[in-house]
Amino acid sequence: MTSFWCESAWLTGGLAKRVRLVVSGGLFREVLVDADPEDADVVLAGVTLPGMANTHSHAFHRALRGRVNGGGGNFWNWREQMYQVAEQLNPDTYLALARAVFAEMVLAGFTLVGEFHYLHHRPGGKKFGDPNAMGLALRQAADEAGIRMTLLDTCYLEGGLNGGGHVELHPGQLRFSDGTVDAWAERMLARRPENGRVRLGAAIHSIRAVRKEDLPKVVEAAAGLPLHVHLSEQPGENLACQMYYGCTPTELLDGVGALDPDLTAIHATHLTEHDVELLGATGTGACFCPTTERDLADGIGPARALHDAGTPLSLGSDQHVVIDPFEELRGLEMHERLVTNERDRFTPNDLLLAASFNGYRALGWSDGGHLSKGALADFVTVRTDTVNTAGSAPEQILYSCVASDVSTVVVGGDIVVRDGQHRLGDVGRLLGSTIERVVNATAVNA
Repeated sequence: MTSFWCESAWLTGGLAKRVRLVVSGGLFREVLVDADPEDADVVLAGVTLPGMANTHSHAFHRALRGRVNGGGGNFWNWREQMYQVAEQLNPDTYLALARAVFAEMVLAGFTLVGEFHYLHHRPGGKKFGDPNAMGLALRQAADEAGIRMTLLDTCYLEGGLNGGGHVELHPGQLRFSDGTVDAWAERMLARRPENGRVRLGAAIHSIRAVRKEDLPKVVEAAAGLPLHVHLSEQPGENLACQMYYGCTPTELLDGVGALDPDLTAIHATHLTEHDVELLGATGTGACFCPTTERDLADGIGPARALHDAGTPLSLGSDQHVVIDPFEELRGLEMHERLVTNERDRFTPNDLLLAASFNGYRALGWSDGGHLSKGALADFVTVRTDTVNTAGSAPEQILYSCVASDVSTVVVGGDIVVRDGQHRLGDVGRLLGSTIERVVNATAVNA
């Protein structure tokens, strides 16, 4: 049994002072308010928050940070550069890269990640000896970095969609594909996670990458699992879907029975009013990735409209141009301010729910993301005496703190970050060395 005494903590009813958390077996056994610290308690100065969920991640995209700007273009140009990096990865280099990226996430305050995984096979599409070798590397990386993970094994069968229909896979996409839905499902289900901190989920890459007739098969294979899908990230996707299928991507998913509370739509940027109504009425979630959506010039999605319609909002860092849960949750609010000319579109509690509990739920961990008795003992403490947070009211700390203000991160009762240091050591050094290996290989083979 381990116990923690928090100067203040954000409980389900709001901010409370002098909170004592008693942990056993990875769960909160007691959450006591206005309690005195005891001799054995780990004392946490600052504001303690529920563990944050990074609902949408592509770990290998982290190798592109700070290297793909200056040439203009848009999402589609960036995608070509992403394919070049993907081409260089194998289970060993992916393990090293993902371990460092996941460690950066924990250091920033993320305690759970949804890894949208489609790097399945060798370049060119040939299978590894173990067809799930890349997924196993991700599982090991998460375990060593000390983060929970939902491995969202992704079905990716087509190269894209235009007005004339689906197109063949790009050479850079060949390693993403299992060929058929049945082959994808067989591989996905063959190696279900055994680690208690890793769970299995599924994903439809997009309506561009899976034909309409195959979508129901994916939904059936994913029954009982969280299911995610990139949705309407680009206007071009909407136009192609309208031209070929005669409907929006959201309407297409609705028509095949995919919309429900187990589904999370990633980005959901370019939606019609009817799309918003469909997502809200079915309880389908939406994961916004504000730092990526602005970096790739994707646009600003209708976050408040979705929230009002009944869609639970969650957050992700996607391509990891920034790994900072506070930047993402503020982005949700600040983007709304830009398009409405109004402040405080979401309450602090709304933003925290999007960053924590809603993300946990979207990833199949509704037993976490909140500080309450019986919940998973995942939490984060933010200092209130840094150059960013000094002078901030504790109940408004979300508007001033950044990832570097995180002092302590606990996952399942285990301290993974203490005094701002990850248990793996120098995470910057780990990132630098692993990214250098990948980038140098990309340059040699370009």
